[in-house]
Amino acid sequence: MIDWLRKNRQAVARGFGSLLALALLLVLVQESGDGEFFSALRRVSSGYFLAAVGALLISRMFSASRWHLLLRSAGVKLSFFRSIMLTFTGNFSSNFMPTTIGGDVVRLAGAMQLGYDRAICLASLVADRLIGMAGMTLALPLGLGPFFSLGVGVTQSLAVSALFQKGVDFAKRSFESLSIWLKKPTTLISSLLATFGNQVFIYLSIYLLLLGIDHQVSYWLVAGMYTLAYFVTLIPISMNGLGVQELSMTFLLVQLGGLSSSESATIALLTRLLFIITSLPGAFFLPSILAAMNEKKSESV
Repeated sequence: MIDWLRKNRQAVARGFGSLLALALLLVLVQESGDGEFFSALRRVSSGYFLAAVGALLISRMFSASRWHLLLRSAGVKLSFFRSIMLTFTGNFSSNFMPTTIGGDVVRLAGAMQLGYDRAICLASLVADRLIGMAGMTLALPLGLGPFFSLGVGVTQSLAVSALFQKGVDFAKRSFESLSIWLKKPTTLISSLLATFGNQVFIYLSIYLLLLGIDHQVSYWLVAGMYTLAYFVTLIPISMNGLGVQELSMTFLLVQLGGLSSSESATIALLTRLLFIITSLPGAFFLPSILAAMNEKKSESV
């Protein structure tokens, strides 16, 4: 038992972090009244919720396009449909595996089993993650401005600064991963544009959820709040940001969006539900991916 805990201490710590964050969120909901939470949940318009699902599905397409552009420019002749299949399967795995890296591992394994070069595919995944993070970094001022306008204390300011520095350090360390594409600026620009498309529709999905409970919050403020929450979830203290994302979103919606605790918790939890729902196509694509893998193996025998 002790040996198992030592080998899996990071997973255990992240699991504990998720449980702690979810427990704090539950305490917050109870303090505001369970009745108010369920009342806010019932207020969500089904039309706006479905529109939010549609917006997030479009964002997933932009995400798949970004990786597809990187692969194609590196000589990997993967069809766009296969890129979509692997992306959705990776998203599905990320939602049901301990870390976000799980999704990247699934995409890498799928691409390799289809017969593509491991080094190129791995580099493309690192570049894909890096470009996605670069897009979020460019959107960070949308959240930092309103956040600092709250008159936060020195501790909070230092925490945000440290978080931003973490992103900068990550970008510097990973810059060499873009070496294949530095000579192809058109691909890099196109990938960054795909990232912006991904972000625009993620923000839109949350904006639609807020409209669904009759709250008019600036789209750009929604973008800033989600971006801040995204960077908080990069801290490796929970599984796939579970609990931490919901808690940070709830805090930001209360402090910046003017929502009540119950309304904020409702939006935070529905946002998580949206990501889970839109990852479900990955479960349907998995048999097709496995069939393609088996076909590739048969050809090589």
